[in-house]
Amino acid sequence: MLVTTLYHIRHGQTDWNAEGRLQGQRDIPLNDFGRTQAARNGQALAEHFATAGLDPAAFVWIASPLGRSRETMEIVRRGLGLDPLDYAVDDRLREVTFGQWEGHTLDEIKVRDPAGHAARKADKWGFVPPEGESYAMLSDRIRGWLAGIDRDAVVVAHGGVQRVLEGLLFPMPSADIPVRPVPQDRIFRFQAGEAVWI
Repeated sequence: MLVTTLYHIRHGQTDWNAEGRLQGQRDIPLNDFGRTQAARNGQALAEHFATAGLDPAAFVWIASPLGRSRETMEIVRRGLGLDPLDYAVDDRLREVTFGQWEGHTLDEIKVRDPAGHAARKADKWGFVPPEGESYAMLSDRIRGWLAGIDRDAVVVAHGGVQRVLEGLLFPMPSADIPVRPVPQDRIFRFQAGEAVWI
């Protein structure tokens, strides 16, 4: 059970996001629009902290090791006047991997692997793509990471990470978790059993 305040920021947009390609653990960089989204989040978080009387330096800052998350983190930290490189990286925060499907759109996968596409549509929570990982497996990975968080934290990671965090913190049917909306220009705050978008 989370006993602290956690801010989760999804990395900004990449070209593969814009094209609807499954990027998973491929290290795709932010595009210019994604950098703008990250800067917006940095400004919004700075304003939020100032209004709430919170010291950004009192938080632990943790990012996924993938470049799009790290660049987002560094842009956000600049927006708060913090050393952009003074944060931790945790490999468990990597995005869910889609294995052989990475780099393809769902329309392409429907043609290349119609049986797999249909199986994923029937059970997005439990389906494991070829050489990939299910949302259920990602949830186990993030559960282990979450169990070690004992300080207020700002985390920059991925859409899949956000979704399973919601599922871990707020009980809901597993089928609902993989379809939760995760915008790239908002910050999600978990605090005292409640969640709000900033």
